[in-house]
Amino acid sequence: MVDNKIKNENESGLIESVVTVNRVAKVVKGGKRFSFNALVVVGDGAGKVGCGLGKANEVQAAIKKGSAYAQKNMISVSLRNTSIPHEVIGVSGAGKVLLKPAVAGTGVIAGGSVRVVLEAVGIKDILTKSMRTSNPFNVVYATIDALKNLRTREDVAKIRNKEVAEI
Repeated sequence: MVDNKIKNENESGLIESVVTVNRVAKVVKGGKRFSFNALVVVGDGAGKVGCGLGKANEVQAAIKKGSAYAQKNMISVSLRNTSIPHEVIGVSGAGKVLLKPAVAGTGVIAGGSVRVVLEAVGIKDILTKSMRTSNPFNVVYATIDALKNLRTREDVAKIRNKEVAEI
């Protein structure tokens, strides 16, 4: 269940989006015990994003825990204007996501879970394709993996001990 409608800004000015909420059951002697897990994506809209999974007996508590974990584990993303510097593929479990840069005015061409992550980062123009599973957990983690692997020309030049003009 992808729920893109739950988006808000928290007190620290971060964009918080609930990707999915699952009800899970544990079978015990007296019947079933239900609890919830929530996948939350948090970003500042300017190149930082994180995702977190919260588990609790109530939905709101699970969302709060997921948000706290996402804020703790935010990553910085290399951006070029309103898009990304180069094409990249991210993989997590059975999830595989392709991200391609796009010219200004294209918009975010992405499905559910990928769109939530890219909007939290602040990317405005991008083309995407989720190539394996549609499981929102693996798709979000694969998107985060792809964004981690982005490098600018300056980063590559620094790694190779060369000038930007030489690359």
